[in-house]
Amino acid sequence: MRNYPTIQDIREARERLKPHIRHTPLLRAEKMEKALGCQLWLKPETLQITGAFKIRGALNTALALPRDAVANGLIATSSGNHAQGLAYAARMLGVKAFLVLPASAPEVKIANTRALGAEVILFDGDNAARWKKTYEIAEENGYAVIHGFEDPLVMAGQGTIGCEILDDLQDVDTVIVPLGGGGLISGIATAIKETKPSVRVIGAEPALTPKYFHSRINGERTSLPLKDTVADGLRLSVPGRNPYPIIEKYVDEIVLVDDAHIVAGMRMLANDAKLIAEPAASIGIGALLGGAVAVRPDEKVCAVLSGGNWDLCDLAAIYQRAE
Repeated sequence: MRNYPTIQDIREARERLKPHIRHTPLLRAEKMEKALGCQLWLKPETLQITGAFKIRGALNTALALPRDAVANGLIATSSGNHAQGLAYAARMLGVKAFLVLPASAPEVKIANTRALGAEVILFDGDNAARWKKTYEIAEENGYAVIHGFEDPLVMAGQGTIGCEILDDLQDVDTVIVPLGGGGLISGIATAIKETKPSVRVIGAEPALTPKYFHSRINGERTSLPLKDTVADGLRLSVPGRNPYPIIEKYVDEIVLVDDAHIVAGMRMLANDAKLIAEPAASIGIGALLGGAVAVRPDEKVCAVLSGGNWDLCDLAAIYQRAE
């Protein structure tokens, strides 16, 4: 099986998902443009059914798999957003969902996953340890594993965002995408570069977890010590095995954004765009605020807001850091 999505895979995913998800709007953010130095549009996956883009990949994969492959249930590990997407997909298919979440996951993400009918297994340990536990449970019970960023069908589902951006803003110049495991940007970059290669695709990565940034410098996947960042959804120590070559092929730039600018981006989105976005989703705005992305005043820039599944009280406390 191929370990990457094609543009045809993404187009098929779009047709498969069309009856079940939202085509999120592209919103002009004129109030933010002077401060950021460009013409800005926001792609708010915060308004998606489960509050994040992850439903696209999880549901596309669940619908594409043979029915007997998912009959016993679906399983994955996640910091929270993929968990909710997979739980939603399982509920729609009428099968069980089992999610291994870090014990440190935001409580609202744990509660939302359970509310969708999934069984949540809290587990201490890093991402690698959680995946080891996930595969052990899957093998014992015959569950279908749907990886949040390594699966080509998941990447194809996320790539439908790129198709929507090109439909809604045909003369877009630059698209900025949060960069964590790499599934989101792999799908979006494939969709955009295979359709309109002139569009610049930029991955925004937390400065405290610069695994793709340093891997590009080193010319190979590079593992780094895991550090805490406010952008928990992008916290990973090593690039995804399958996304890495796709990102090297299609992503023009990878930029680093410090936590202070991520938080300032969150605050700007709340104050000026009236959108509640979690830290990982705000990193593109943080990249513009911090000058990590060079832009022109007439440049048409789209920032993908990947999700908004944090408790409002927790977010309000974080907003204060930007003051």
